[in-house]
Amino acid sequence: MKEFIEKLIDKYAIKPMHSRHANQVFLTIKQDRLPDALTWLRDFAGYTHLAFITAVDYPEIEKIQLTYMVHNYQENTDIGLRVLLDRRQPEMISVHHLWQHVATYQRELHEMFGIDFPGSPRLKENFALEGWQDVPPMRRDFDTKEYAEKTYFPRPGRETHDPREYMKQKLYPDPKEEK
Repeated sequence: MKEFIEKLIDKYAIKPMHSRHANQVFLTIKQDRLPDALTWLRDFAGYTHLAFITAVDYPEIEKIQLTYMVHNYQENTDIGLRVLLDRRQPEMISVHHLWQHVATYQRELHEMFGIDFPGSPRLKENFALEGWQDVPPMRRDFDTKEYAEKTYFPRPGRETHDPREYMKQKLYPDPKEEK
């Protein structure tokens, strides 16, 4: 697999690889090269199955990372192609023409992270969050606690705990305080 990956790196000017397992590797690629790389992997290298597309929000560097995981059944290997998008206006070239189910992943990523995939079918239709107008909920600047307090009423008799303090007291008590 190493020779194949080196060929892929040379062909698509990919940044060095990251691997934790012998049959799985992650590569970072420029976003304009991604469709070509995925097409080549599917049509010429046997990576016929797109397993998933996922995203991670990195507000500290103003990027959103997309990862496209493809699988080769003959070799039983996986390649994850990572792309970094500008977080302020995240937009990625749609690859729904390569695999039909990509459009579903793209709808979800649009709704949960605010990533635009121009030309992707039904992208703007509600996926899970009907009528959502707030910050996309998987962005790290979305305040879950604030949203819950604003949206749901407190139930009488319900006791809440600050998770950090509760864990500290119940699971990791200070031995000095027990004496």
